[in-house]
Amino acid sequence: MNTTSPLLAPSAPALAELPVASRAAAPAPVPADAHSAVDDAHLREALKRCSPATYEAARAFRATGDYSHLPAIVTGVIERFVERELRAKLAEPANDLRLIEDLGLDSLTMMEIVILTEDVLPVTINNEELRHLRTLGHVRLFIEHKLRGLPLPPELTAQPCTACAAKPAAPL
Repeated sequence: MNTTSPLLAPSAPALAELPVASRAAAPAPVPADAHSAVDDAHLREALKRCSPATYEAARAFRATGDYSHLPAIVTGVIERFVERELRAKLAEPANDLRLIEDLGLDSLTMMEIVILTEDVLPVTINNEELRHLRTLGHVRLFIEHKLRGLPLPPELTAQPCTACAAKPAAPL
């Protein structure tokens, strides 16, 4: 989904390859000292409907790269999209908590979660990868492996989730 950070300006060679009309629309480079303030404001805006703990964990992860913050980020992003009456299940989230059956997520909601995750973390998730994520533990493991650049474990690459295709998106 998100292939480049909205905060990174294109390099000069990349600009030279653009048509003249596109060059004018390219964003100006962000000064190094202002980068963290812009980044923090973008992060705060992206996570405005998530818990303060989610924002703090995301901010700490960006500052330190410490993977121990990922469970709080993943849980907080998912919690943002779970119906209020089901959020109690995320108070002490177990890795075997099922996304569809236990949390009531559908395919459209999963796409919204992907978009927010890609906005907050330096990761991309394609539809094929998403089909294998059935539990909260799968999502956490998947995100950590993607961020570390590790190959995905077999449980995240075999047998796509048939329930994901079976449960239609909620009506608008």
